[in-house]
Amino acid sequence: MRNTLTIDGRALSYLDSGGTGRPLLAFHGGLSEGAAFDGLAAALAGRWRVIAPDQRGHGDSDRAPHYRTEGFVADAVALLDHLGLDAPLPVLGYSLGGINAAHLAAAHPGRISALINAESTVEVPLAGAPGAGQAPAGFEFLHTMRYTAATREELLEAAGPVGSQFVAPALRPLPDGTGWRLPFHPQDVLDAIAGVRGDHWDAWLGSNCPALLIHATHSASLPQATADAMVARRPDTAYEAVEGDHFVPFTRPDAFHAAVEKFLSGL
Repeated sequence: MRNTLTIDGRALSYLDSGGTGRPLLAFHGGLSEGAAFDGLAAALAGRWRVIAPDQRGHGDSDRAPHYRTEGFVADAVALLDHLGLDAPLPVLGYSLGGINAAHLAAAHPGRISALINAESTVEVPLAGAPGAGQAPAGFEFLHTMRYTAATREELLEAAGPVGSQFVAPALRPLPDGTGWRLPFHPQDVLDAIAGVRGDHWDAWLGSNCPALLIHATHSASLPQATADAMVARRPDTAYEAVEGDHFVPFTRPDAFHAAVEKFLSGL
């Protein structure tokens, strides 16, 4: 079921799989939305209730004044309060969502019982650093990407390599019927990227709940050495390698769901 929470006059939309299972909070990555976890919710049905917000500026949630990590964390706390979820619960985050999840666990340890990091690094190159650029490699199209267009085809053509696989299922018709819009504003994604640049080791090491790092064997976002250090430096952290690239939750969903379910079954 889709529901909406209003925060300071701004809509935060979220999907709640419902049922009697234990709650699991799930944060999607950039250029995405809560519906990215529909498959996970189905795989965990009956045992876990997946609550997946469209993070600020994504999906059906309104655009926000800023996209710094503290804003994403504040939205998550407001959602937990709105749902009356006071008991600690596990949080899962993919890519951008993984950084937000780590910061949530560190800032509010009493709210989080376990942390699942899927393909999220703790070292994001600063702007101007070698290889950093303004957008990650492969996502330079964000600088010229259109937010609205008269047809779906125009938007998908401008969406670069992620268009057909990740953007197409999430396009929204404009309310006035004059065309279509993306499920995110390109500038908001660029601002979110800028907001997470830097070192996130303090957040990753700032909680002591059980954790799982799901790492793609051919990841361009999380080097093996960094993944190994994340597991070695953080106590009670398990490691699960999944064959594939950064997008394994979508390109290898069965393996991703199995890794999540295995970890959750031990909580």
